Amino acid sequence: VLLVESGGGLVQAGGSLRLSCAVSGTTSSELQMGWFRQAPGKEREFVLAINWSGGIMYPDSVTGRFTISRDSAKNTVYLDMNNLDTEDTAMYYCAADPLRISRTPRTWEYWGQGTQVTVSS
Repeated sequence: VLLVESGGGLVQAGGSLRLSCAVSGTTSSELQMGWFRQAPGKEREFVLAINWSGGIMYPDSVTGRFTISRDSAKNTVYLDMNNLDTEDTAMYYCAADPLRISRTPRTWEYWGQGTQVTVSS
């Protein structure tokens, strides 16, 4: 299974970005999919996850600014981010697992290389 993220970049605070995670090597609909992020010097943090049936797992602190979705026909999962803040600056990673959905990074089997999101003030 190969996960390739795209869509990161530099955006001003208050702006929006859509991240994509293209899945190859299997059908994405068979996988639980998630997004995590990691800022320099910090631990990897859960953002959102979606299971094979479309059920969504939210972080403990739900902001409503981010949305996860999947397009099985395109074998792609998306993370839509709105009203971005400088604190959202991080490397964003796509994760996949055939069995479980979790807020804990170590439980996910497959990872992409990440895409950098930088929010300027």
